[in-house]
Amino acid sequence: MDFINLIRQSARERILYTIHALDEMNAEDEMITTYEVRNVIFIGEIIEDYPEDKRGHSCLMFGMSNRRPIHVVCAPKETYLAIITVYMPSPEKWEADFKTRRKK
Repeated sequence: MDFINLIRQSARERILYTIHALDEMNAEDEMITTYEVRNVIFIGEIIEDYPEDKRGHSCLMFGMSNRRPIHVVCAPKETYLAIITVYMPSPEKWEADFKTRRKK
């Protein structure tokens, strides 16, 4: 099974959010809902892959929800999908497509 399908299969089982992810989602200037996170997971795309992450193979996903860009870092586990962080990408750090990091 390819990685995107593994992510989506894990999400169908259960989605668990880290405290950090919930804090970011509830930031006053972002207020990202669980519906929006699910939208990114099931419709979005992987833009960065982190196979050697200390939390296990994870990735950065990008998607649009309610006409705004959202990034989700997640890691599929055997019985759930771990949401590590969620945020709206900053134009200062990302190109206009919100998929490509700006060069430093």
